[in-house]
Amino acid sequence: MTTVGIAQGQIAGTNAHGVEHFLGLPYAAPPMDEGRWMPPQPAPAWDGVRDGSVPPTRALQTPYAGILGGRDLPGEESEDCLYLNIYTPAADDAKRPVMFWIHGGAYIQGSANEYDGSALARDNDVVVVTINYRLGIFGFLDLSRFGERYQGSASLGFQDQIAALGWVRDNIAAFGGDPDNVTIFGESAGGGSVLALLAAPSAAGLFHKAIACSPGDTIGPPVDLAPAFAAHFEIDADDVLEKLMSLSGVDLRQLQIDGVYQGGAAIDGVVMTQPTREAIRANGENGVPLIAGCCKDEGTLFEDVVPAETAPMLAAMLSVSVGLGDTTRYNAYLDAHYPMDDPKARTERVWYDLFRSATLRNAEASAMAGAGGWVYNFDVPTDNPLGVTHASDIAFTFNLFDGLDAGLAFHEMSDENADIARRWSRTLAAFARTGDPNGAGLPTWRQYTPEGRECLVLDRDPRVEADLDGDELRGAYQM
Repeated sequence: MTTVGIAQGQIAGTNAHGVEHFLGLPYAAPPMDEGRWMPPQPAPAWDGVRDGSVPPTRALQTPYAGILGGRDLPGEESEDCLYLNIYTPAADDAKRPVMFWIHGGAYIQGSANEYDGSALARDNDVVVVTINYRLGIFGFLDLSRFGERYQGSASLGFQDQIAALGWVRDNIAAFGGDPDNVTIFGESAGGGSVLALLAAPSAAGLFHKAIACSPGDTIGPPVDLAPAFAAHFEIDADDVLEKLMSLSGVDLRQLQIDGVYQGGAAIDGVVMTQPTREAIRANGENGVPLIAGCCKDEGTLFEDVVPAETAPMLAAMLSVSVGLGDTTRYNAYLDAHYPMDDPKARTERVWYDLFRSATLRNAEASAMAGAGGWVYNFDVPTDNPLGVTHASDIAFTFNLFDGLDAGLAFHEMSDENADIARRWSRTLAAFARTGDPNGAGLPTWRQYTPEGRECLVLDRDPRVEADLDGDELRGAYQM
């Protein structure tokens, strides 16, 4: 057992899988009571030695459905959820690269507790940090109509992530990490969060590299849901905030489960001030190098969890993001290649293109701006009926094949998969260390530019291919 002292107090870690675990560190005050829908406040101190062996509480959230449902997830749910976990080879003064993980889950699900950073930290001599942040109605509800103090409320989840990065800057050296070499990485909504933080002025300087796995672009302003809540409660819209404040966290979560709250990330003008691609271009060569990519069969997972009757409507909504608000060219592409008489294939394609378009747009912008941008496509074969579906790459990113719980894996625990996982996680760690993903066991990976359009294809025979997507699709994506 190792005890570390920071300004808040002392915490006792545990050793598992060859690294030190420090779980449940508060990076901000509990966002409850008067702190509900308020920006994160400084984390409290504690007396004595805090137990760092117990996973923290996680955000109140919508339950998982489909094949993801029924999992025994660590940590109870609570509004008191602003905690992080640290996995480090040693709490010393080595100044290792820090890899800061933001979990996915459509901004309504997920937690830091589902990701074991042991193998990634141990095998690559890096410090891994995983964080919880406010989700759904607690973290992304626009209440700006209710006054100045609620400006930015639509991005409280992002504000939490930024507060956690600030905590890392101030404290990670005590755990063997380098606050001047932090890489943010995440998948799905976590990948979208990575892109959002690239466009958040208040996050500038808190991280130095970025990895966006299956990201979506945030393109529109927040939606004022007060009229919808007013209709649900049969009250005036001006009374909605008072009504919501009177409810318990569990009751608020139920509004989300019942679909009264429907929201997500938005360009609120306070936290996220512009589209990521524009922010990358504005920052130029002084920006943050970016790796982005997605999985070959992204859409199959959503076919499992999205009701068939709502899938076409959802696909039409997602098309807006693919085309950055202009669906004309993208819908023409869909009509030509994925006609309406096969709605399943069409919907699966839209899900893929949602993540692929954000991947290409932002990585190309980063490469052309001079900061550096690389693209990958994850295509490791699997017998899973969903194929290489959404989130298939997570087990490889964290190298969960190396003697850890691979509950997130859609691939079998084979020597071949373990070898690819080692090489892929080493590649990401090399990027975190130096800003260059080359030299860690994969083919030479050149940046993604309009001229070369080179993409790392990660399968049984990793290779770099040019123009994997083609002119027609790139045009439909609104590059």
